Amino acid sequence: MASRFRKVRRQRGSRTHGWGQMSQHRHSGSRGGTGMAGMHKHKWSYTVKYAPDHFGHNPMPRPNRVETTRWLNLIDLQAIAARSGSSSPLDLSVLGYDKLLGRGDVSQAYAITVPRASASAIEKIKSAGGSVTVTVVKEEKPKEQEKKPASKKQ
Repeated sequence: MASRFRKVRRQRGSRTHGWGQMSQHRHSGSRGGTGMAGMHKHKWSYTVKYAPDHFGHNPMPRPNRVETTRWLNLIDLQAIAARSGSSSPLDLSVLGYDKLLGRGDVSQAYAITVPRASASAIEKIKSAGGSVTVTVVKEEKPKEQEKKPASKKQ
C-alpha cells in the first residue's frame, strides 16, 4: 500500500483522525479500562486464554516444610558404596544426601545411616539382609477422635 493512501497521511491536519471527540480515542475508556480492569467482565475471554490463574489464591504453604535437596536411589547405591570403599556403615548425610529413595534393587546387604528414607527403600534393604538407621525422626501427630454428630434437642 502506498504511503499516500495511509490513514495517517489522509488525516494530516485533522484534530481527531476520525475518532470523533478527543476523549473517544485518547483515554482508557477505549481500551476497556486500565490495567486488569474488566478481567471478570468484558475481558473474560482474555482471562481464560492468557491468565487462567489470575483469580483465586494459593493455599498457605506448610510452615514446617521439609525440603529435600539431594536424594539417592537404590539403583545408585552400589556405585556410592564402591566409591567410599569402606565396609563400615554408609553414612549418606556425610556424603551430602538428604533422603534415600526406593527406585531399583539391592543385591548386597548394606548398613546405611541416612536422615530420611522412603518406606520402599527400607523394605528393599531389609529384604536383602541390610539395615537402615534413620536419624531424623518424623513426629506423629495424634489422630483426632472422630466427632459424633450432636443429637438434636427437642
